[in-house]
Formats: sequence, C-alpha cells, structure tokens
Amino acid sequence: MFRVLVVDDDLEMLALVRAALEKDGHRVDIEPDAAAVRAERCQAYDLLLLDVMMPGEDGFSLCGRIRDEVDCPILFLTARAEDAALVQGFGLGADDYIKKPFSIAELRARVNAHLRREARSPVRTMNRGGVRFDMQAKEAFAGERTLPLTRGEYAICEHLALHAGQVFTKEQLYDAVFGFDAGGDPSAIAEHVKNIRAKLKAEGLSPVETVWGVGYKWQKNSVL
Repeated sequence: MFRVLVVDDDLEMLALVRAALEKDGHRVDIEPDAAAVRAERCQAYDLLLLDVMMPGEDGFSLCGRIRDEVDCPILFLTARAEDAALVQGFGLGADDYIKKPFSIAELRARVNAHLRREARSPVRTMNRGGVRFDMQAKEAFAGERTLPLTRGEYAICEHLALHAGQVFTKEQLYDAVFGFDAGGDPSAIAEHVKNIRAKLKAEGLSPVETVWGVGYKWQKNSVL
C-alpha cells in the first residue's frame, strides 16, 4: 500500500481521484487548499498529485515551495499542456503531468507506474560518461558532487546510460521509464532531457546526444 496526497480545489475531482486510486489499494488523502500543505506533511507520502489551476496558491507555486524537502514523485493534473506550462512545471521539479480531461484508467496507470518505479531496489552502481550512478539510492554524481536530478530525470539518465549507444524515441523512453503502456508524451520527455542537459553541462558533461528525427542516446564512447 502506498500513500498518495491529492491537492485540488475541486471537491468532485478530489472524490473521483480518491475513489479511483483506493481501488488499487492505496491510502489517499485529499486537500482542497494548497496553502495549507506543508513540506513536513508531504514527506509522509509516496506520491503527490497537484492540480495546477487553483485559487490562491496554485500547483506550480506549491511544487516550488516544497520540492527541496520532498523526495517523492510529483505529478500535475492540468488542462495547460502548452510548452510554456510544461517548461515551468518540469523546471520546478515535477516528474510528470496528467492532462485534463483524463480517463480513470489513464490516471491509475500513470500513478501506479511512478509508484512501481519508486519501489524498485536496484543494488548496482555504474560509471558512464563522467557520471557515477548509485542505482540503489537513485542518485547520480559528477565526481564527488551530487547531480540535482529529479526522480524522473534520474530515471531517464539511468535508462539511457544502461543502454549506451542505443537510440530511443521519446515514446520509448517514456514507456521504459514510467511504464505507461498507452504511450509516452513527447513534450514531457523533451523537457526532461532539456533540464538534464543543463545540469550535466554545468559539470562540463554532455553524454546525452540527440539523434535528429529519431530520439536520444547516451554516447557509447562515453562509457567508462
């Protein structure tokens, strides 16, 4: 059983999401007021679902306020799927988003995919292109410095590094990392990769290569 917190000012939406996720055995708490959510409270949960458009404090603001102290996946519920909104959300540390209107099946599949990924317990480490991966702690390092990757960004890097030299489309990356069989969101993966590159570039690293018209790969000649 996983613990999930859903923050949305729409009481009907809260009831709908709670009922859907409780069918999978999760313990679901709901909160209609984003301003009432504190980081300390969020640390007790395995996943957060935040509505973007709320009166008072919105989901973006809440994510930015708590992200440094909350390690679990954060997913947005949003009708705003334009590029600017995606850039803002992923820049604040979100792992994924679910576009409204969504089906109950999609909601359950997305949430369960992220929770399954969090429950994995790999025990290996590896070095690829100047990046050291601790696959148990789900952390990546450049030298002795921890790379400030979100969980989603780390998972993308780990998958690409494990298959260095192999090209993955955006859809293949989404399915491999998040496990959502209905197909990945190209915009989500593109924004994650953009953030990954910026963080690696700050350390003088550039192992992620774009194969134009196809997708992305971890450079094989960067395998150590």
